[in-house]
Amino acid sequence: MKKAKIIAAAVGALLILIVMVQNTAAVETKFLFISATMPRAILLMLTFGIGVVVGLLIAFTMAGKKVSKASEKTQD
Repeated sequence: MKKAKIIAAAVGALLILIVMVQNTAAVETKFLFISATMPRAILLMLTFGIGVVVGLLIAFTMAGKKVSKASEKTQD
């Protein structure tokens, strides 16, 4: 099982490397009043990272609500 995790991590790292090499062109990004020029690969990583953080926050919030509802039922 440990070997499978290492292989999966290596394949994932290789795919990330391929995306970064193929997306080196600079793009201009505008958000509200801010404008930034950066490589497309960086923009993709930032967008992915923000999505992961938002998803984790939502998952933890939902899990917390389930735990609090379960504890309320056991107290009744």
